[in-house]
Amino acid sequence: MNILELSQTRFSARKYTDELVSDDDLAYILECVRLAPSAVNRQPWKFVVVRSKEAKEQLWQAYDRDWFRTAPLYIVCMKNNSECWTRRYDDKQHGDIDVAIATEHLCLAATERNLGTCWVCNFDTDIMSRLFPSADFEAVAIIPVGHISDDCPRAEKKRKAIEEIVEEI
Repeated sequence: MNILELSQTRFSARKYTDELVSDDDLAYILECVRLAPSAVNRQPWKFVVVRSKEAKEQLWQAYDRDWFRTAPLYIVCMKNNSECWTRRYDDKQHGDIDVAIATEHLCLAATERNLGTCWVCNFDTDIMSRLFPSADFEAVAIIPVGHISDDCPRAEKKRKAIEEIVEEI
């Protein structure tokens, strides 16, 4: 698929089969993540692959939804606050932006491999801080990854018209 087809195909998958994600698919996805750009090439991130039953059960404490529990693995997208580039004019840190770019690489790479993903940001931050204690790193998103169930709900893509979001000057 080209990037337009990937963008049209990708959706927030909220139901997965029991089939495991292959090591080859995971390696491909993580290589796409590794190659993502970041401000001043700081790469202020870490991606934690959660596969073990024990680790998944802990993760479910931070986001306890039935559909979320169907994923065979999760990738926790972490931002390194001590390595973020900061714009000098207004002190805006770009770590969240950098992690978001890499995370979308993750989602599109998974789509290319016929796997589903869903951005999860509505997690309990206190629980995530206890699960991943660090002075520097904080969780930005949890991405479940897996084979999409045939009966997975698919919402219609509703996007603004191009004229509403693009301006030429």
